[in-house]
Amino acid sequence: MAVPSSTWQPQWRTETFAELNRPLGQVIGAPTAKILGEKLRLHTVGDLMRHLPRRYLSGTENSSLADLPIGEDVAVMATVGSTRIAGQVPRQRLEVTLTDGQGTLGVTFFGKAHLIKYWSSQLVRGSRGIFVGKVGTFMDRPQLTHPNYVILDVSGKVIGKKDAKAMVQQVSRSGLVGIYPATAKMPTWEIGETVQLVHTQMGRVAEPLPDWLVTQEGLMGLDDALVQAHQPISRDHAEAAADRLLFDEALQMQLTMAYRRHDNAHFQAPSLAGVDAGLLDAFDARLPFTLTDGQRSVGEEIFADIATASPMQRLLQGEVGSGKTMVAVRAMLRAVDSGKQAVLLAPTEVLSGQHFDSITAQLGDLAAGQTLGAPEGATEVVLLTGSMSAVAKRNAMLKIASGQAGIVIGTHALLADKVSFADLGLVVVDEQHRFGVEQRAVLNEKAELRPHVLVMTATPIPRSVAMTVFGDLVVSTLTEVPAGRQEVQTNLVNTLQHPAWLPRAWQRIREEVEAGHQAFVVCPRIDPQDSEVLQDPAAKPSATVNDLFDELRTGPLKGLRLEMLHGRLTPEQKDAVMNRFAAGEVDVLVSTTVIEVGVDVPNATVMVVMDADRFGISQLHQLRGRIGRGGHAGLCLLITQAPPDSDAMVRLRAVEQTRDGFQLAELDLAQRREGNVLGANQSGGRSALRLLKVIEHADLIAHCRDLAERLVAEDPDRVNPYLADMVTQTELLAAGDWLEKA
Repeated sequence: MAVPSSTWQPQWRTETFAELNRPLGQVIGAPTAKILGEKLRLHTVGDLMRHLPRRYLSGTENSSLADLPIGEDVAVMATVGSTRIAGQVPRQRLEVTLTDGQGTLGVTFFGKAHLIKYWSSQLVRGSRGIFVGKVGTFMDRPQLTHPNYVILDVSGKVIGKKDAKAMVQQVSRSGLVGIYPATAKMPTWEIGETVQLVHTQMGRVAEPLPDWLVTQEGLMGLDDALVQAHQPISRDHAEAAADRLLFDEALQMQLTMAYRRHDNAHFQAPSLAGVDAGLLDAFDARLPFTLTDGQRSVGEEIFADIATASPMQRLLQGEVGSGKTMVAVRAMLRAVDSGKQAVLLAPTEVLSGQHFDSITAQLGDLAAGQTLGAPEGATEVVLLTGSMSAVAKRNAMLKIASGQAGIVIGTHALLADKVSFADLGLVVVDEQHRFGVEQRAVLNEKAELRPHVLVMTATPIPRSVAMTVFGDLVVSTLTEVPAGRQEVQTNLVNTLQHPAWLPRAWQRIREEVEAGHQAFVVCPRIDPQDSEVLQDPAAKPSATVNDLFDELRTGPLKGLRLEMLHGRLTPEQKDAVMNRFAAGEVDVLVSTTVIEVGVDVPNATVMVVMDADRFGISQLHQLRGRIGRGGHAGLCLLITQAPPDSDAMVRLRAVEQTRDGFQLAELDLAQRREGNVLGANQSGGRSALRLLKVIEHADLIAHCRDLAERLVAEDPDRVNPYLADMVTQTELLAAGDWLEKA
């Protein structure tokens, strides 16, 4: 089942899905649609109808006024505790105190005398209403300035208002009022009004799920759910509506995955059964160490997969240094023993070059090909990258096309149309998240039979995410660390509380260099002009590679050999810097996170991460995996000025206290919520998941996986147009993003 490109236009088989995918601009007009699209990423009728209120206010209940977020728009149901007119005409103001029965909130209105008088006649002591505005501060206390409001009677009927026609309409329709995620240009009341306008034009929506499934799961009908989610007659109805829309999202995703697994089983792959006394056996006999139990068991799983005529689709995840590359090398040798070629696709030239060097060194004369004196059956390992000379590229491509190269290692250059393989049997994709879906899929088209695929990642993936994102892959995990890997001590250095600790960090680097080792210094930004998103407006700008490099080489690290590495260097420049660092010609590398993945310098023993609070948990875990890779223990110093009670400090303490990448990944996901964990477009496009939270709803995802298997078994050819459209919907939302091509 092919995944479409982002420019693909689907053909819907049902009116339900055609209507839900109708562009909002055709329904509500371009100006409003533009605001919804740019600010809230709502582009279609279905997007808007699944944009659910985050909560509901009732005309008979007060909101809690405790812990209102400063600087954010809020809607509160509260009672007027007191009202007074302050100041003199023409600069009068109305000061109101709201109460929830426990806490209070100040509200101030400015206006002409007749408006002040009118508002004060409505906002009398004991009156209740909904107040909407941005929370500010006055004398260190929260305050609303000039909010919109409606005043309600005991039954929830509107009896007073301030310039809020849409707000009044929303309150008047129902005893429960939905409060939507909103923006300044599109407040919650206008969103609610837009939802009603769109729903009126939609008409009745046909039920897409089979009757037996709706009954078995106790689901509210889709048409009712789209009404009750926005205009519920009770909180129970609102909850049931949200549950239905959540269920649909989980089922659609798992149904897509189930069809992918089903379709993949119908492709033919070469059987890579290997031979006795071949390259693999010779390689294993030469290993100077013993494979871990995990490496052996995962290897046997892979060998069993690739021995069949069905294409393997396996994800191999493991901590940095857990030995994934060794597992991949043994699988590639099994492919060569079976008369096929294997390719290792790496995301950067630095990483592909390091793979080439390490694999050829490990194989020794087994990689000598058909040269004089080479062992019988020896293969040739070829590197192909974009920066190679034209002559080197041509020679490499000739060896690939002729089959002389049994193992091919490279970057995006391997995806070029002019690169052809003699007989490709196995594709290994390293650090999968660094490649686009379309690029990875190209290799599938370079062989007559569908090659087996092994995807490797050193980023620990929580089980819930693996089931969601890689639902069409079988997951193997390496948890053991091979003998020889050293411990990495991680220390949190709060320079806000202890300014003197930063000079000590530079002294530690100097001590390590004097002991013959090397160091990394990591910065969040390259240049002071680079923008950054600050969670705390009072936070200082983060460190930059350019400034810190100059500061260190003329100050604390003067006399040491320093170089810079960042993403704005050309591939040739980056390779040159990394090669000098790997060769021991550079003492300290001042870098951005380009070193996060795949840089292997065993002599590097210390890392200083500047403004570590600007990085995510998994990113920090990956960074520190660059040290302690040889025979010496590592030291990672996380420099920060984050407040002690901040979320950032929670992240940093977690990284300091554990090296369990899977535990950290769960915490990272919980803190970020979904973020772009499923590959949601960062530039304002549509996200594949709106309601589903992969940690919170892990049980629902697993349940829907079972249901999806049953649906596919009953309708393997997608005769049911609704099931076909559900798959199309998921593919459309995720086109070119988180769904893997089979």
